[in-house]
Amino acid sequence: MYYIKLVDVISFRVPKEMKEDMKKVNINWSEEIRKFIERKIRNYKKEQSIKKIDSMLKILPEANKGTASKYVREDRDSN
Repeated sequence: MYYIKLVDVISFRVPKEMKEDMKKVNINWSEEIRKFIERKIRNYKKEQSIKKIDSMLKILPEANKGTASKYVREDRDSN
């Protein structure tokens, strides 16, 4: 979550009819838009992280078939 310390103002245009409809709805539009933008940024950062991890995984060599089960078996047998 972002803590509001220094604030910039962002404005945008909506059709007149939409603005009239917005006035009829009891919603804090500034807060709703802020939350929407925060979600979009959070999702964007997640997507970028996934892409970065995916590209890192692509450069790793592939494990031979059965490697995971071999390690699981070795771990179980060591106890």
